[in-house]
Amino acid sequence: MDQRFPHSVYSHGTEPDARFTLANERTFLAWISAGLALISVGVALESLALGLNPTLRLIASVLLIAAGIACPLQAWFGWARVERALREQHPLPFTPMLTVLPVVVALAGLCVLAALVVK
Repeated sequence: MDQRFPHSVYSHGTEPDARFTLANERTFLAWISAGLALISVGVALESLALGLNPTLRLIASVLLIAAGIACPLQAWFGWARVERALREQHPLPFTPMLTVLPVVVALAGLCVLAALVVK
């Protein structure tokens, strides 16, 4: 019996090719990096107070930080879903964050652009 964590992933199917598991781990780390970057930009945008419209600046910061918080959640749950699909030889699942994240980043960018204009 496999004692690796999480049991909900490793208790199913058979061990996939290591290359696919390692690629899945790299994707996990990319989501973590994206989350750190989004949180950092959101905090910097608000804390530096760059002379932008404060309401729009705050909205952009909150959007970026919220997206940054969602990225590690996507990393964990996405990793588990993909690893389990690999182990059970199922098609890889779709990641909804791939459609949500670009929209949120675009909205934050539009808020910053508007904040530059409105002041």
